[in-house]
Amino acid sequence: MSDGIASSLESCRKAARRLSKAHALRDAEALARVAAHIPGTRLLKHADFLHVIAREAGHESWPKLKFALESEAMSRAEKAERLKMALYLGQHWVTDRLLADNPGLKDENLGLQIALYDLEAVRAAIESDPETAIRPIGLRSPILHLAFSKEIHRCPERQAEMLAIAELLLAHGANASDGYAAEPGGAHKLSALYGALCHADNFALGRWLLEKGADPDDDESLYHSTELGDPKALKLLLEHDAKPWGTNALARALDFRSEEMVRLLLEAGADPDEALPDHPGGQPVHTIPALHQAARRMCPAGLADLLLDHGADPNRIWNGHSPYATARIYGNDAMAELLAQRGADTSLSETEMRLSACARGIVPAKPFDPDRLHREDRMLLTRIAFEEDRLAHMAALVAAGLDPDQVDEMKLPPLHAAGWAGLPQTVAFLLTLEPDLDRKNAYGGDALGTVLHGSEHNLDRAKRDHISCARLLLEAGSTLHPEYIAGCGNEEMVQFLEDWQEKSGQA
Repeated sequence: MSDGIASSLESCRKAARRLSKAHALRDAEALARVAAHIPGTRLLKHADFLHVIAREAGHESWPKLKFALESEAMSRAEKAERLKMALYLGQHWVTDRLLADNPGLKDENLGLQIALYDLEAVRAAIESDPETAIRPIGLRSPILHLAFSKEIHRCPERQAEMLAIAELLLAHGANASDGYAAEPGGAHKLSALYGALCHADNFALGRWLLEKGADPDDDESLYHSTELGDPKALKLLLEHDAKPWGTNALARALDFRSEEMVRLLLEAGADPDEALPDHPGGQPVHTIPALHQAARRMCPAGLADLLLDHGADPNRIWNGHSPYATARIYGNDAMAELLAQRGADTSLSETEMRLSACARGIVPAKPFDPDRLHREDRMLLTRIAFEEDRLAHMAALVAAGLDPDQVDEMKLPPLHAAGWAGLPQTVAFLLTLEPDLDRKNAYGGDALGTVLHGSEHNLDRAKRDHISCARLLLEAGSTLHPEYIAGCGNEEMVQFLEDWQEKSGQA
């Protein structure tokens, strides 16, 4: 950050501090300024005074004022790169700001013109040089810039232009099944179909790609279509003969306890007893038969009935446990009772009985020797840490000898799982056990970084409290790296982090 920008930001922060002090002294002018922008009589935080300063400067929020000042110091190339990322991530306020300051920024390269649905500019570029329709722009081909853009949610009225660009690219050699490497040099690719239908939640473009011959069996789309909340994308893929076997889509649908999606997949041929190899992208698939998955995801008994009606084996052993035992271990008593009624084996080993007691919040008399537990059982804390109302269960497991720092396949300890899920009570409990706050998981994030990622990407984020999780971690000593603020797309989280940075003297 340049000295000039730093100075401007510091001037704004000082103005907020002066306003805060005057407000505390009940200065009439300060009271009026705050009342003009902060409704109600709640206890004010430093972030509120920053918000007032931003509003008085003509900006909607402090993060937007800060970004406006920072963007003034960016080179044109840096602004173009930031615009590219905003279109990919769906940070529409960043897109709005960059284009408002410099409408011509979209013409920095063809990828931006495509991602912004500038039909006339794209047509002119292809007429001038037809090869531009297939020539990569950075890591992605033109059709991939279109597919992975989230611009449809900022400008839904431009759907016709978006589809016209898609037709234009296809007419000049683009491949509807194109993709790019998920990891540099990797063989597994993220397809245009996945980008449109699942990453960008762009149903119209996803449907167009399928109608133009995109391969629905791309190792990504069917699985991620279950995450969108509405079954229409899943239905669309199945209507185009997507094969549910080998995708783990059924297990993912059970994560959301969606009877409609589970039924769709089963009727399309999904095998409830299928076991899968790891994902082509290198990440381990949480391979698990459907009844076990339903048990540990606290699915209602009706879903177990549906799986049994479609051939699920009620006595299948997975990682040492039957479906009934798994239901008891996870505290899914309704499903356990249904399985018993349907004739499943209800016997439990000594270890299973002790794990089941922990699910009821009871610490067994005989503690566990983690070295003698199945690896899946050693990871039980991480498995349940992302779920609500698990404190008594987790406390019993810890008291019984499970390691609160045990990581899962992606090196996520329970603290990371709870933080990503935005569960402050669980985070607070785990912090009493003095975990390593700087430990990195396989995605590269520490505890705080994982919370920030969850605040943007967790599907339940609107119902969770990631800001309180971040506050707990910072109070416990987590490091607030500058890039965490710069790279966070959650505006409320950015404002909280800025406030924390200011109060802690790190600004």
